[in-house]
Amino acid sequence: MDRLLANGTVNAAQTGEGPPLFLFHSLLSDRASFDAIVPKLETSFRTIAPEMPGFGRSRAVEGGLAAVADRMAEAVQDAAGGAPSIVLGNGYGGFVALQMAIRHPGIADRLVLADCGAAFSEPGREAFRNMAKISREKGLEAITDVAMRRLFAPDFQAQHPELMRGRREAFLRTDPDVFCAACDALAGLDLRAELAGVQVPVLVMVGEHDEATPPPMSRELAAGLPRAELKIIPGCAHVPQLQSPQQFLGTLERFLR
Repeated sequence: MDRLLANGTVNAAQTGEGPPLFLFHSLLSDRASFDAIVPKLETSFRTIAPEMPGFGRSRAVEGGLAAVADRMAEAVQDAAGGAPSIVLGNGYGGFVALQMAIRHPGIADRLVLADCGAAFSEPGREAFRNMAKISREKGLEAITDVAMRRLFAPDFQAQHPELMRGRREAFLRTDPDVFCAACDALAGLDLRAELAGVQVPVLVMVGEHDEATPPPMSRELAAGLPRAELKIIPGCAHVPQLQSPQQFLGTLERFLR
Protein backbone atom coordinates (compact mmCIF):
# COMPACT_ATOMS: atom_id res chain seq x y z
CA MET A 1 0.00 0.00 0.00
CA ASP A 2 1.41 3.38 -1.01
CA ARG A 3 0.89 6.45 1.13
CA LEU A 4 2.02 10.05 0.84
CA LEU A 5 4.14 11.48 3.66
CA ALA A 6 5.64 14.86 4.54
CA ASN A 7 2.72 16.97 3.29
CA GLY A 8 2.35 14.85 0.19
CA THR A 9 5.97 15.22 -0.95
CA VAL A 10 7.25 11.68 -0.25
CA ASN A 11 5.63 8.54 -1.68
CA ALA A 12 6.19 5.36 0.34
CA ALA A 13 5.14 1.72 0.25
CA GLN A 14 3.98 0.40 3.61
CA THR A 15 3.37 -3.23 4.62
CA GLY A 16 3.25 -5.30 7.78
CA GLU A 17 2.57 -4.53 11.42
CA GLY A 18 4.85 -3.67 14.31
CA PRO A 19 7.53 -1.08 15.04
CA PRO A 20 8.28 1.17 12.04
CA LEU A 21 11.29 0.16 9.94
CA PHE A 22 12.25 2.58 7.15
CA LEU A 23 14.18 1.45 4.08
CA PHE A 24 16.08 4.19 2.17
CA HIS A 25 17.27 3.09 -1.28
CA SER A 26 20.51 3.83 -3.10
CA LEU A 27 21.19 6.41 -5.80
CA LEU A 28 21.74 3.81 -8.53
CA SER A 29 18.60 1.86 -7.71
CA ASP A 30 15.06 2.31 -6.36
CA ARG A 31 12.92 0.98 -3.51
CA ALA A 32 12.48 -2.33 -5.38
CA SER A 33 16.05 -3.13 -4.30
CA PHE A 34 14.48 -4.14 -0.95
CA ASP A 35 11.86 -6.47 -2.46
CA ALA A 36 13.81 -9.62 -1.55
CA ILE A 37 13.91 -8.77 2.17
CA VAL A 38 10.57 -7.04 2.79
CA PRO A 39 8.51 -10.27 2.96
CA LYS A 40 10.56 -11.43 5.94
CA LEU A 41 10.80 -8.02 7.62
CA GLU A 42 7.09 -7.30 7.37
CA THR A 43 6.31 -10.27 9.63
CA SER A 44 7.85 -8.35 12.55
CA PHE A 45 7.89 -4.71 11.46
CA ARG A 46 5.79 -2.11 9.72
CA THR A 47 8.12 -1.66 6.77
CA ILE A 48 8.07 1.72 5.06
CA ALA A 49 10.02 2.00 1.82
CA PRO A 50 9.96 5.60 0.55
CA GLU A 51 10.97 6.76 -2.88
CA MET A 52 13.75 9.20 -2.09
CA PRO A 53 13.14 12.86 -3.06
CA GLY A 54 13.21 13.19 -6.83
CA PHE A 55 12.65 9.46 -7.41
CA GLY A 56 9.38 7.93 -8.54
CA ARG A 57 6.45 9.95 -7.24
CA SER A 58 8.42 11.76 -4.50
CA ARG A 59 8.97 15.44 -5.09
CA ALA A 60 12.54 16.66 -5.59
CA VAL A 61 14.05 19.10 -3.11
CA GLU A 62 16.76 21.71 -3.59
CA GLY A 63 19.51 22.36 -1.07
CA GLY A 64 21.80 19.36 -1.29
CA LEU A 65 21.99 16.36 0.97
CA ALA A 66 21.00 18.34 4.06
CA ALA A 67 17.70 19.32 2.47
CA VAL A 68 17.07 15.72 1.40
CA ALA A 69 17.78 14.58 4.97
CA ASP A 70 15.37 17.18 6.36
CA ARG A 71 12.63 16.06 3.96
CA MET A 72 13.15 12.43 4.96
CA ALA A 73 13.12 13.36 8.66
CA GLU A 74 9.71 14.89 8.07
CA ALA A 75 8.56 11.69 6.35
CA VAL A 76 9.87 9.51 9.19
CA GLN A 77 8.14 11.63 11.83
CA ASP A 78 4.94 11.59 9.82
CA ALA A 79 4.86 7.81 9.33
CA ALA A 80 6.16 6.82 12.77
CA GLY A 81 3.79 9.06 14.70
CA GLY A 82 6.11 9.13 17.69
CA ALA A 83 6.79 5.37 17.78
CA PRO A 84 10.42 4.25 18.17
CA SER A 85 11.83 3.88 14.67
CA ILE A 86 14.60 2.02 12.89
CA VAL A 87 16.07 3.50 9.72
CA LEU A 88 18.02 1.36 7.26
CA GLY A 89 19.80 3.11 4.40
CA ASN A 90 21.70 1.51 1.51
CA GLY A 91 24.29 3.53 -0.41
CA TYR A 92 22.90 7.01 -1.03
CA GLY A 93 20.06 6.14 1.33
CA GLY A 94 22.66 5.42 4.01
CA PHE A 95 24.29 8.81 3.54
CA VAL A 96 20.87 10.45 3.82
CA ALA A 97 20.02 8.42 6.94
CA LEU A 98 23.33 9.38 8.56
CA GLN A 99 22.88 13.07 7.73
CA MET A 100 19.33 12.86 9.04
CA ALA A 101 20.49 11.34 12.34
CA ILE A 102 23.10 14.09 12.71
CA ARG A 103 20.67 16.91 11.96
CA HIS A 104 17.71 15.43 13.85
CA PRO A 105 18.91 13.67 17.01
CA GLY A 106 16.32 11.24 18.28
CA ILE A 107 14.71 10.72 14.86
CA ALA A 108 15.57 7.01 15.07
CA ASP A 109 16.24 4.60 17.93
CA ARG A 110 18.57 2.51 15.77
CA LEU A 111 20.31 2.91 12.43
CA VAL A 112 21.50 0.40 9.85
CA LEU A 113 23.96 1.95 7.40
CA ALA A 114 24.66 -0.43 4.54
CA ASP A 115 27.43 0.33 2.06
CA CYS A 116 28.00 4.00 2.76
CA GLY A 117 30.41 6.07 4.86
CA ALA A 118 31.15 9.53 6.23
CA ALA A 119 33.38 10.78 3.40
CA PHE A 120 34.82 9.57 0.10
CA SER A 121 38.47 9.33 -0.84
CA GLU A 122 39.65 11.65 -3.61
CA PRO A 123 39.29 8.88 -6.25
CA GLY A 124 35.76 8.29 -4.96
CA ARG A 125 34.94 11.99 -5.23
CA GLU A 126 36.36 12.08 -8.75
CA ALA A 127 34.16 9.14 -9.76
CA PHE A 128 31.04 11.08 -8.79
CA ARG A 129 32.26 14.20 -10.58
CA ASN A 130 32.88 12.14 -13.71
CA MET A 131 29.48 10.43 -13.59
CA ALA A 132 27.77 13.80 -13.24
CA LYS A 133 29.81 15.32 -16.07
CA ILE A 134 29.13 12.47 -18.50
CA SER A 135 25.44 12.34 -17.55
CA ARG A 136 25.03 16.05 -18.22
CA GLU A 137 26.79 15.76 -21.58
CA LYS A 138 25.47 12.44 -22.88
CA GLY A 139 22.61 11.28 -20.65
CA LEU A 140 22.29 8.43 -18.16
CA GLU A 141 22.58 5.81 -20.90
CA ALA A 142 26.26 6.70 -21.24
CA ILE A 143 27.04 5.65 -17.67
CA THR A 144 24.64 2.72 -17.23
CA ASP A 145 27.40 0.11 -17.52
CA VAL A 146 29.50 2.00 -14.97
CA ALA A 147 26.50 2.31 -12.65
CA MET A 148 25.75 -1.42 -12.82
CA ARG A 149 29.40 -2.28 -12.17
CA ARG A 150 29.28 -0.12 -9.04
CA LEU A 151 26.23 -2.10 -7.88
CA PHE A 152 27.17 -5.66 -8.84
CA ALA A 153 30.32 -7.64 -9.60
CA PRO A 154 30.63 -8.74 -13.26
CA ASP A 155 30.16 -12.45 -12.45
CA PHE A 156 26.93 -11.71 -10.57
CA GLN A 157 25.66 -9.68 -13.53
CA ALA A 158 26.42 -12.56 -15.90
CA GLN A 159 24.59 -15.05 -13.67
CA HIS A 160 21.44 -12.92 -13.21
CA PRO A 161 20.48 -11.39 -16.59
CA GLU A 162 16.80 -10.86 -15.72
CA LEU A 163 17.59 -9.06 -12.47
CA MET A 164 20.17 -6.91 -14.26
CA ARG A 165 17.67 -6.00 -16.96
CA GLY A 166 15.32 -4.73 -14.27
CA ARG A 167 18.08 -2.85 -12.46
CA ARG A 168 19.15 -1.12 -15.69
CA GLU A 169 15.58 -0.09 -16.44
CA ALA A 170 15.18 1.26 -12.91
CA PHE A 171 18.38 3.29 -13.19
CA LEU A 172 17.33 4.78 -16.53
CA ARG A 173 14.07 6.00 -14.96
CA THR A 174 16.09 8.23 -12.62
CA ASP A 175 15.67 11.97 -13.12
CA PRO A 176 19.04 13.08 -14.58
CA ASP A 177 18.99 16.41 -12.72
CA VAL A 178 18.35 14.65 -9.40
CA PHE A 179 21.11 12.15 -10.15
CA CYS A 180 23.66 14.84 -11.01
CA ALA A 181 22.76 16.93 -7.95
CA ALA A 182 23.22 13.84 -5.74
CA CYS A 183 26.60 13.09 -7.36
CA ASP A 184 27.71 16.67 -6.67
CA ALA A 185 26.55 16.42 -3.05
CA LEU A 186 28.34 13.12 -2.44
CA ALA A 187 31.52 14.40 -4.07
CA GLY A 188 31.69 17.19 -1.48
CA LEU A 189 30.41 15.27 1.54
CA ASP A 190 32.42 14.97 4.76
CA LEU A 191 30.49 14.08 7.92
CA ARG A 192 33.43 12.71 9.92
CA ALA A 193 33.57 15.59 12.40
CA GLU A 194 29.88 15.11 13.26
CA LEU A 195 29.79 11.36 13.86
CA ALA A 196 30.34 11.65 17.61
CA GLY A 197 26.92 13.26 17.94
CA VAL A 198 25.11 10.12 16.78
CA GLN A 199 24.37 8.40 20.09
CA VAL A 200 22.04 5.60 18.99
CA PRO A 201 23.15 2.02 18.24
CA VAL A 202 24.30 1.66 14.64
CA LEU A 203 24.91 -1.44 12.53
CA VAL A 204 27.37 -0.65 9.75
CA MET A 205 27.25 -3.24 6.96
CA VAL A 206 29.26 -3.47 3.75
CA GLY A 207 29.64 -5.92 0.91
CA GLU A 208 33.10 -7.44 0.80
CA HIS A 209 33.51 -6.53 -2.88
CA ASP A 210 31.78 -3.12 -2.86
CA GLU A 211 33.61 -0.85 -5.31
CA ALA A 212 31.25 2.13 -4.98
CA THR A 213 31.72 2.53 -1.21
CA PRO A 214 34.63 0.20 -0.38
CA PRO A 215 34.95 -1.50 3.05
CA PRO A 216 37.56 1.01 4.34
CA MET A 217 34.81 3.67 4.25
CA SER A 218 32.61 1.53 6.49
CA ARG A 219 35.51 0.82 8.83
CA GLU A 220 36.13 4.55 9.19
CA LEU A 221 32.42 5.18 9.70
CA ALA A 222 32.06 2.54 12.41
CA ALA A 223 35.20 3.76 14.17
CA GLY A 224 33.83 7.32 14.32
CA LEU A 225 30.41 6.41 15.70
CA PRO A 226 30.13 6.00 19.49
CA ARG A 227 27.89 2.90 19.44
CA ALA A 228 28.55 1.12 16.16
CA GLU A 229 29.34 -2.43 15.14
CA LEU A 230 30.73 -3.38 11.72
CA LYS A 231 29.73 -6.43 9.69
CA ILE A 232 31.26 -7.30 6.32
CA ILE A 233 28.98 -9.35 4.04
CA PRO A 234 31.11 -11.97 2.23
CA GLY A 235 30.87 -12.25 -1.54
CA CYS A 236 28.66 -9.18 -1.99
CA ALA A 237 29.03 -5.78 -3.63
CA HIS A 238 27.04 -2.54 -3.15
CA VAL A 239 23.52 -3.97 -2.71
CA PRO A 240 23.91 -7.06 -0.50
CA GLN A 241 20.17 -7.17 0.25
CA LEU A 242 19.61 -8.04 -3.43
CA GLN A 243 22.71 -10.14 -3.99
CA SER A 244 22.47 -12.27 -0.84
CA PRO A 245 19.21 -11.51 0.96
CA GLN A 246 19.51 -14.37 3.47
CA GLN A 247 22.99 -13.27 4.57
CA PHE A 248 21.79 -9.71 4.82
CA LEU A 249 18.70 -10.66 6.83
CA GLY A 250 20.68 -12.89 9.16
CA THR A 251 23.05 -10.06 10.03
CA LEU A 252 20.21 -7.58 10.35
CA GLU A 253 18.06 -9.80 12.56
CA ARG A 254 20.86 -10.28 15.09
CA PHE A 255 21.09 -6.49 15.44
CA LEU A 256 17.33 -5.96 15.66
CA ARG A 257 16.64 -8.53 18.39
